[in-house]
Amino acid sequence: MKNILIGCYLLASVFACSDGSKTQQKPNIIFILTDDQRWDAFGYAGNPLAHTPEMDKLAAEGVFFKNAMATTPICAASRASIISGLQERTHNYSFTTEEMKEEYMQNAYPRVLKKNGYYTGLYGKFGVKYSHLDSLYNVYENYDLCYDRKDRTSYYYQTLGKDTVHLTRYTGEKAIEFIKKSSSDIPFCLQLSFSAPHASDNTKEQYFWDKKYDYVLENTTIPDANISDDEYYNRLPQRVKDGFNRLRWYWRYDTPEKYQHSVKGYYRMIAGIDDEISKIRKELEVKGIADNTIIILMGDNGYFLGERQLAGKWLMYDNSIRVPLIIYDPRVKKHRDIDDMALNIDVPSTILDLAGVTSPSSWHGKSLMPYVNDEKPNTEHDTILIEHLWDFKNIPPSEGVRTKDWKYFRYVDDKSIEELYNLKEDPQEIHNLINDKAYTEVLNKLRKTCEALIVKYKDPYALNPTNMVFNNNKFSWKISNKTQNQTAYQILVSSSKENIDNNNGDVWNSGKVESSANKGINYEGQKLIPNKQYYWKVRVYDAINRTGRYTEAENFQLK
Repeated sequence: MKNILIGCYLLASVFACSDGSKTQQKPNIIFILTDDQRWDAFGYAGNPLAHTPEMDKLAAEGVFFKNAMATTPICAASRASIISGLQERTHNYSFTTEEMKEEYMQNAYPRVLKKNGYYTGLYGKFGVKYSHLDSLYNVYENYDLCYDRKDRTSYYYQTLGKDTVHLTRYTGEKAIEFIKKSSSDIPFCLQLSFSAPHASDNTKEQYFWDKKYDYVLENTTIPDANISDDEYYNRLPQRVKDGFNRLRWYWRYDTPEKYQHSVKGYYRMIAGIDDEISKIRKELEVKGIADNTIIILMGDNGYFLGERQLAGKWLMYDNSIRVPLIIYDPRVKKHRDIDDMALNIDVPSTILDLAGVTSPSSWHGKSLMPYVNDEKPNTEHDTILIEHLWDFKNIPPSEGVRTKDWKYFRYVDDKSIEELYNLKEDPQEIHNLINDKAYTEVLNKLRKTCEALIVKYKDPYALNPTNMVFNNNKFSWKISNKTQNQTAYQILVSSSKENIDNNNGDVWNSGKVESSANKGINYEGQKLIPNKQYYWKVRVYDAINRTGRYTEAENFQLK
């Protein structure tokens, strides 16, 4: 049986010529995913604070995408998009949902690779709840920093021999072991998901790095963050000021001492990843497979390092959505810096393209290999949907679109709060043009495009309420999908069509109510005025706690 399995791998891992001879073996692929590494947090991007000689070398010898984006700037949803090749709008997965929907995991990129003869491995943070990792990977260890711990053991709990080592070091060593054991006859795809440089959120120190990297920025005073004066904070919507972005600023940056510690810790942890990449590349040389091993490096989302007096990610500003993305293919002897936008959902399509495997038609991303091969790019993204839809009261959900020169976004819970930026003239997104009449045409076009992309990428498995009725101060509706159960609902009642269209329940917002009921729901808002026109809409949650879109508004009057 073992010989049959190896034979199947061999058949899938080489191309046959017409005369029966074999061409070069398919390439090995190492996909390195870092956690919270923003687009400019390495030296090649022009950052003097970063100590990343190996990442810089990969970028200088490979292809560096200067405008790479995470379509959703949060680790859970971004990783779900990378694994599934889908926008968050479609897979609808985030922290508080249950397991990733199986319909979307059937075409997970490692599963497709595994079926097509690749030996697949994962070490580190998978980041998505899923019980069948063995269907995706031949070998794996799924682990992350321990967020529930309040000291350095959040990063120091794995052992190598008798030594308890930093999680970054552990992941690097597991990669080296994987390479040493790899077969020269079977191509592999190894995903390395480093937890660094993510902060240990429940600790006072926040950042824990291997002390061997104390020398990084040791005699440097970190300059103040860009646009970090009070005026930039004061421009933020109140819901952002009240949310986790500001709370975590107090954890990390609200005193000069905290700011110096946190920023230095952030870059020291990235230096640790860089060191492991260097060791991995040396092992590839020793193994004799460096010339046929592609390395892809990307961050899962961007990060605020004090800009606007914020921390974390989650928002639609470029600090939050832009990530590093490098593709190093040793078979291609040409370096390129790419200005076109590239997306996290492009990475799985690129990996399959490298493996000579056709991407599933359901995927939303595009292979980036035309850029690597210096071919005419037929993969350019003109306008992309950016979104953060996690239903969590401390982080306001938002959605929008970005082009090369423009960005438009709004907050889902009150769509009247909008922002518009000319990125070409205002790359730091300082001047909100939303009320500037000179840009009305641009604004309307981007609004329309945003709505169209939301419809295009809607989740086909979402629960959609229909037959909405308000009668005798009670709400009722039916569920369109009979194969799924409603587990919660949220009702909005508004005094005007404008408010209901903006998801502003100024008369009543029920909040999330955990209930399967969809008939006879009592109205519990402000006193209604007889014969006045009101508007209402509802959204419901499914069995795995994914929320659907709000319905179209219905009007009613109290007789």
